[in-house]
Amino acid sequence: MKLQPYWLDSAPVFGGGNPGPVEGRADVVVIGAGFTGLSAALTLARTGASVVVLDADRVVGQASGRNGGHCNTGTAQDFGALMAQFGLARARAFYQSFVQAVDTVEALIAEEGIDCDFMRPGKLKLAAKPEHFAKLARAYEILAKHVDQDVALVAPERIRDEVGSDRYHGGLLSTRGAQMHMGRFGVGMAEAAARRGARIYEHAAVTGLKRLQGDAYEVTSTRGVIRADKVLVATGSSQMGPFKFFERRMAPVGSFVLATAPIDQPVLDALLPHRRAYVTTKNIGNYFRTTPDNRLIFGGRAQFAMSNPKSDEKSGRILRETLGQTFPALRDVAIDYCWGGLIDVTVDRLPRAGVHDGLYYSMGYSGHGTHMATHMGQVMATLIAGKARDLEDVAPWVGMAWREIPLQAGRQYFLPLIGAYYRLQDILH
Repeated sequence: MKLQPYWLDSAPVFGGGNPGPVEGRADVVVIGAGFTGLSAALTLARTGASVVVLDADRVVGQASGRNGGHCNTGTAQDFGALMAQFGLARARAFYQSFVQAVDTVEALIAEEGIDCDFMRPGKLKLAAKPEHFAKLARAYEILAKHVDQDVALVAPERIRDEVGSDRYHGGLLSTRGAQMHMGRFGVGMAEAAARRGARIYEHAAVTGLKRLQGDAYEVTSTRGVIRADKVLVATGSSQMGPFKFFERRMAPVGSFVLATAPIDQPVLDALLPHRRAYVTTKNIGNYFRTTPDNRLIFGGRAQFAMSNPKSDEKSGRILRETLGQTFPALRDVAIDYCWGGLIDVTVDRLPRAGVHDGLYYSMGYSGHGTHMATHMGQVMATLIAGKARDLEDVAPWVGMAWREIPLQAGRQYFLPLIGAYYRLQDILH
């Protein structure tokens, strides 16, 4: 079993990285070569801007290449709760942004000819308890009435037509949900940006930011120093570098994933005939999907801990046990990959984007970053280029208040407490 992401191990090698030192100047320096940063760099490079991308790791080496491979419509929160907090119009704007973001991914893949197995078989949210189906039914009524006609209920008596497991009690189907190969998508986007002139530096950790006049900055990295007229911070839950402002506003939550060896197709046909993306209703639940080569990608919050080899291996054992309980036919299936990553979770689980101290930023996708990061990269590029009009209609959280999490500095000491809280909620509700 390899303790690395299946998406990265099976992706092509990025050949467009810049081997030289970081030096000179650029119109824009993008910090972070995940989906946000690469999407922004590609969009800016298309306009002829000089763009430099810096990353402490490889292209899509962190959250963008370490997720479960889902690309789904819908927000992290219940739409009814969003309505109660923000009102119908604003809640609808939030929701529609996530829908539009999946369309953004699909359009980008088509425009750049990226081979990443993109498909839209839908997302099925599975009721983990009988009483959870009633909540899904209420959610369906609100969604269908106010914002989304592409949803359907799967009654408890029909759920075995969707999932060959006795653990679930109905579901809510979002028919426009998507999935793809994350590594191939990310490398393809990086190659497209490099073809248009973006200079991408891997293993170039940013260690210093010095503000000059206006929005200009001097950016110091482990591979050199560069000046930029504007800087976009697209680091997500990075635990290194001069980004304390952002660290104090997000909780870095670990999420863990395993990939099985290829499974005989008749077995998968019996268990998951529609090959959708699946998530469960528990706070500490699971998410899963198949791959074109008949693997099962199975993930979840196996434990509330930071990702490292020891933690990933322990989480893999927990996930394997859960996999066998969910699908007894796969109890003895071989596991080829196990990995973990960090999710940048905000208190209200809504993204944040805007400008702080002259730094442009977009992050806080709270587990829904595959499509939203790609979409927000384009949005932030439009803002940086000075071409944005009615930006809040495209990204309603741009400029939203973003308060610190009390006593939070982007570290892990409180994660076991959060885990205990959510486990209790899963027992009680």
